Amino acid sequence: MFKWQRFQAVVHKEFIHVIRDWRSLALAIAIPVFLIFLYGYALTLDLKNIPTRVWDQSRTPESREFISLFQGSPYFSIVGYSDGYPSIQEALDRNQAMIGLVIPADFAGRLNRNMPVYIQAIVDGGDANTSRLAMSYVSAITAAYNINTSIRLLAKAGLSGTIQPVNFIPRVWYNMDQRSQNAILPGIIAIVLVVISAMLTSVTIAREWEMGTMEQLISTPIRPAELILGKVVPYFIIGMIDVLIAVIMSRWVFQVPIRGNPALLFGMAALFLTGALFLGMTLSIVLKSQVLANQIAIVSGFLPTLILSGFVFAIHNMPEALQYLTYIVPARYFITLLRGIYLKGIGLEILWANALMLFLYALILIALAHLKLKFELE
Repeated sequence: MFKWQRFQAVVHKEFIHVIRDWRSLALAIAIPVFLIFLYGYALTLDLKNIPTRVWDQSRTPESREFISLFQGSPYFSIVGYSDGYPSIQEALDRNQAMIGLVIPADFAGRLNRNMPVYIQAIVDGGDANTSRLAMSYVSAITAAYNINTSIRLLAKAGLSGTIQPVNFIPRVWYNMDQRSQNAILPGIIAIVLVVISAMLTSVTIAREWEMGTMEQLISTPIRPAELILGKVVPYFIIGMIDVLIAVIMSRWVFQVPIRGNPALLFGMAALFLTGALFLGMTLSIVLKSQVLANQIAIVSGFLPTLILSGFVFAIHNMPEALQYLTYIVPARYFITLLRGIYLKGIGLEILWANALMLFLYALILIALAHLKLKFELE
């Protein structure tokens, strides 16, 4: 039978160990801060100030007007002018530029005669995603220039307006500024919890085996449920403190708003944290080695969360086999919940299936840890 006194004794013992091991405690607080700063500032999908070299063979007011659109755009930064392809290639080779813009010598003449003009953009394809974004920005600026030019040419011909049978009016919901931090930073909470859980609970039972104190615990009347729950409680509290730190830093350092219910956010974080803690606990029970349990916990928790959860890479862009594999990654459901609460302001009326999967994940890991410890103690 579960005894509250024995459970309290284990909690008290584990708190004493946490306080004595102040380095691990300090690391558990410092890691979330470090990860949030690292991902918040370094991992950004926004493309700004693309270094651009220009070879203007026309050197006319019309070509300078076209170049001014790039100069006035926050997405491009003119870093220099070239006089031929060799200098453009050298700039790309030395990573001094990402785009080489080539304007032909007959730019103004063909434009004024209402003839098609071909502008060449040489893009460094070493980073495929960045190069695709850069080309889309060039296309957008060129389209804007085309509209302005057609209006001017029609005006010179005594006409007004321009022919636009289809008008494209974009409207972005949930993340109107299209800031990548608004999508990335909520997912950082999942990364933080996985790392902290792997670092802390994966060594708890293994430490008892290595120090020879497990035999003493076995000789006491303590039950497996009392032992594993008592050992998890201190780390659960530390994990929830880390969630609070992540939420505060996201809001006040990176201005990421929470549009949904903060209580629901912390409730879902508690569910995910519980499952992650008991995953580390199960590995600690099975492997009986602190180093091995810690390494496997990080590999089995951190890598799937980073790669297969939709945190960085869109799941629908993955091969079909990997898409099916993501269904067993708990972080997939947690990150969907986080983004739904943070960006869309929705609740369990829509996200209930993801919450249910997290509940089942936590329940299965608790039962598995209990059964494995019970087997080891018998």
